[in-house]
Amino acid sequence: LCRKSKGKPNGKKPAPEEKKLYLEPEYTKSRITDFEFKELVMLPREIDLNEWLASNTTTFFHHINLQYSTISEFCTGESCQTMAVCNTQYYWYDERGKKIKCTAPQYVDFVMSSVQKLVTDEDVFPTKYGKEFPNSFESLVKKICKYLFHVLAHIYSSHFKETLALELHGHLNTLYTHFILFIREFNLVDPKETTIMDDLTEVLCSSSGSSSNGSGNGSSNSAGAQNHVKER
Repeated sequence: LCRKSKGKPNGKKPAPEEKKLYLEPEYTKSRITDFEFKELVMLPREIDLNEWLASNTTTFFHHINLQYSTISEFCTGESCQTMAVCNTQYYWYDERGKKIKCTAPQYVDFVMSSVQKLVTDEDVFPTKYGKEFPNSFESLVKKICKYLFHVLAHIYSSHFKETLALELHGHLNTLYTHFILFIREFNLVDPKETTIMDDLTEVLCSSSGSSSNGSGNGSSNSAGAQNHVKER
């Protein structure tokens, strides 16, 4: 569960845990398709692994960017002063490794700009026949997927009401399910990184082969991990 900060030792009761609207059964059932995503994410025969990772990562980037754009007017420096998911705060690190505390819209802008730069770089995501993928390709894909997960998680934790009002929660649920099953299939994101959304993952992916590659959802271990600030 998403814990609020604990009450100070002054006799006052701690703040009650906030109810997660996105876990309500009437909303988790909403999808735009009943397709079996577990089959969709598997590497097709005779397709190069890097080609498959490149194609899917680029597609997820565009879809998550589009999904965020639908609520971006509600994600402001005032409403989202930090890039937070529940009680976890994310920081951006620049090219020199300097830690930057930023608002959620700034963080998302950093994510989308850096990913856009990578997926359009022929030396990283080659599109011409005969051009090789760099040795660092898989590690770059992992970094991209981690950042994209942060954006999806922020939409759920901070902007699900707006997503509901726009009647786009079915699209969000479908995108999330597809993305999670993809990153699990190829072990692209450390399960500790995604544990903060394990309750949602369990509900949305349980019928879609959620035990892929034995990564499981680790929900039993999630409580402690959510109590420290994650970085990057």
